[in-house]
Amino acid sequence: MVFCMQAIMQAIMESIFDVAYLVVAVTLGLLILRKSKGLKQYALFGIMTIILGCGDAFHLVPRIWALNTTGVANHAAALGFGTLVTSITMTVFYVILYHVWRLRYDIQGKQWLTAIIYILSAVRIGLCLFPQNNWLSVDAPLSWGIYRNIPFAALGLILVILFFQKRADKAFRFMWPAILLSFAFYAPVVLFVDSIPLLGMLMIPKTICYVWMICMGYSAVKKQGSGEHK
Repeated sequence: MVFCMQAIMQAIMESIFDVAYLVVAVTLGLLILRKSKGLKQYALFGIMTIILGCGDAFHLVPRIWALNTTGVANHAAALGFGTLVTSITMTVFYVILYHVWRLRYDIQGKQWLTAIIYILSAVRIGLCLFPQNNWLSVDAPLSWGIYRNIPFAALGLILVILFFQKRADKAFRFMWPAILLSFAFYAPVVLFVDSIPLLGMLMIPKTICYVWMICMGYSAVKKQGSGEHK
């Protein structure tokens, strides 16, 4: 009886959190896009945010359904496919964020850096598409979870360094720790969640980090519209 009540409470609380996150992400993305007023860096930030929210919906909506019906184990295929889509859209999110960095700080040249970003992203997405990931199975191999996240972690590390170097920018001064923390919360889930399921709870602070990043963009575009500068 106690276990049943805990499962019900988990389903309710997690569903509320997930729905709130998706609504906030997509809504703020649309608002950023609307307020961008032709400024490409903010238009990209808005598109980036919408892609993140819509991509995460492919995983979170089936998860909400699973939690409130017959359980996660009985929806492995839908959840696996959703995770695949989310893995790709999260990669696209960071590629666009890189271009936001270039536009915001008027970065010229450094095509070698752009090449590295695209190579890492292509490798990450390519690894995600290998059938060995067994996305639709309840027994997806840990090894492939590690393989596909190595280039993703490298991509994140580069962006942490890039935004750390621009930390004097008041609006985005916390972008680098938000990115760093999102990966710090994500890594234990990838490595150990199969043996310690409770670590899955770390996805909540990881998600909060993404909301933090989105809010920085929304705050910046609002200040830009009111005549304030970075």
